[in-house]
Amino acid sequence: MKLRKYIVASLIGLAPLGSCTYLDKEPDTEIDINMVFENKEKVESWLANVYSRIPNPGNDWLNKYGWEVFADDLTPSKRWQQWDWPNITKITGEWTPNTQWAGSFWDDLPRKIRQAYIFIERVHALPDADLPQKEVDYMKAEARFLAAYYWWQLVETYGPIPFRPNYIAPTDFTLSDLMVGQRPFDEIISHLDNEMLEASKQLAPVWQSVEKYGRITSVMCLTVRAKMLLFAASPLVNGNDWYIGHKNKEGEELFNSTYSQLKWVKAAEACKLLLDEAERAGYRLYVEYNDEGEIDPFTSLENLWFTKFQDGNKEILFPFTKEDAYSSYQFYTNKVVTKEYGGGNGLGVYQGLVDAFFMKNGLPIQDDNSGYVEEGFSTQKETRVTAWVGGTGQKGEVTAASTYNMYCNREPRFYTAVSYNGSWYALAGRKFAFFKNQKDNDYTHDAPQNGYLVRKKIYPQDNPKNKSYKWRQVFLYRLSASYLDYAEAINEAHDDNASREEALKYINKVRERAGVRQYTLSAVPANDAKYIHVNDDQASVRAAVRMERRVELCCEGTRWSDIRRWKIAESLPEMTGDDYGMNFGGTNNAEFYKRTVFQTRVWKKAMYWFPIYIDEINKNPNLVQAPFWN
Repeated sequence: MKLRKYIVASLIGLAPLGSCTYLDKEPDTEIDINMVFENKEKVESWLANVYSRIPNPGNDWLNKYGWEVFADDLTPSKRWQQWDWPNITKITGEWTPNTQWAGSFWDDLPRKIRQAYIFIERVHALPDADLPQKEVDYMKAEARFLAAYYWWQLVETYGPIPFRPNYIAPTDFTLSDLMVGQRPFDEIISHLDNEMLEASKQLAPVWQSVEKYGRITSVMCLTVRAKMLLFAASPLVNGNDWYIGHKNKEGEELFNSTYSQLKWVKAAEACKLLLDEAERAGYRLYVEYNDEGEIDPFTSLENLWFTKFQDGNKEILFPFTKEDAYSSYQFYTNKVVTKEYGGGNGLGVYQGLVDAFFMKNGLPIQDDNSGYVEEGFSTQKETRVTAWVGGTGQKGEVTAASTYNMYCNREPRFYTAVSYNGSWYALAGRKFAFFKNQKDNDYTHDAPQNGYLVRKKIYPQDNPKNKSYKWRQVFLYRLSASYLDYAEAINEAHDDNASREEALKYINKVRERAGVRQYTLSAVPANDAKYIHVNDDQASVRAAVRMERRVELCCEGTRWSDIRRWKIAESLPEMTGDDYGMNFGGTNNAEFYKRTVFQTRVWKKAMYWFPIYIDEINKNPNLVQAPFWN
């Protein structure tokens, strides 16, 4: 049986792992371990079990882990908390070391890491069973990367952690083998950097066999490595004096508070290595073209989520191959509360995200030249050259007449990411009606709590009532994000004109596909239709990168990492106080279309890292709690 079948199927034949202490070991399996590694199918099953903790971006990032709701992109109905949405309580401040977390990284990931180490130690060629040494070498490299990836997930979540690389607890282990304390952040990153890089050298950038799709590639290794080094170079952990004195029980500082420019240089080099490897192997942004032979940003941005790698979607750097991976996301988004097509109509977006999208001329709404108008209604429909029908149900029509001006003349990414009152509801063949007691707002927990629903990643004809869902391509990371990773890193690594030009080059690749004007450091004539001037300084390019990340990567889980590593959460109004939207209690235009507080959030300095659950602290006297949680 082929390994991919194991990856996407329920696993059998291996007993679950036992202990819940951080570096605990599993109990012996019912099958003698030597027998496992003499049988090809059991070898594949063991490795598939190591794979099984790769996070599911379709379900886990939204509900289980919280990446998509911890930041200021997606906002769930607060009243869903009654059905066990504990991450809602976290964003409203009810978060302590006693709070359990469904992600269970502390318990689960060390078990998979230990399985990976056992696999690397014991797997060997089985020539008589069609498991040659070359395939074994690939498998070992995959396991090596997965162990490093799981370590990185722990570090990105908790900061410094107990770290014993390549350690396998012996059968006759004692508590002293396991009760270790945290190691310094930079020490861990240095080791994982080497592990991911070395694993990448053993793997192909693309597997030629479709049956291997989803197996770890060199590009997947380099993608995660680049993102890890970008995080490690960022203000949260590079020169941050907040954590001076945060030491392990041996008296070692766990964070290096001295700023290092070399970390940005290393991050930029890692990002460029990834891009070079990916582009040589044929990875590229996913684009579709309109009738005039130009990029159609509307159809490109929408169909990116529904087009297979094998069908030309070469933007996918790190796929997730488990079937039905988007069931939770589907349930909580594309629904109407009248039960016409099913319930669950309460996952929206923040007003701040609506405001972050550019105008169609590529300028932010705050720019005096953007043409943004907030109040009032359009007098005529707007058309563009596109095959997209998601605006009004008619090809090329983006907004209908009488659309609230806030939503008119915006960039394509806005229309493919946000459902607003009066936008097109394709399944029902009508406009969304979000006024109180209209078809899409029965004023319950299952209603657009702030007058918006998320549209991104939702297939327009998905019908939850009859469980008719479009197959979708699920992935953790894509090339567009890595372009922006590199743009950020190269701008921070070298404060010079050449680096800023390089940064804008990669931002512009993203903007071109998005259908908005390009940036340039050169002077631009008034009313230029192609370029927007950016000042030739590091701060201006940094601002451009951050604005682009905000809208290009919204609702993908990236924002939570960004606002943490940039150390800006306390400066964001929607993270620290009243959150606004339209008034979902309004019954007419005058009542509905006004910025209205729908919830209040609480942010604490401690929340940059997850707390170690109190039971783990009590078990292990060598642990210290994450900063500011005591």
